Amino acid sequence: MSHPVVLITGATAGIGRATALAFAAKGARLVCSGRNAAAGDALISELREM
Repeated sequence: MSHPVVLITGATAGIGRATALAFAAKGARLVCSGRNAAAGDALISELREM
């Protein structure tokens, strides 16, 4: 599978955020969830810049 879809919970902070960034760097498609909307928006912006 060249571009797997990965579901990450807790993606707005800590290990979840680091995991999201690592999978994105490898070309995965992400489905992310988290409790902090502002941190989620920041993560989306960072992922789009990759």
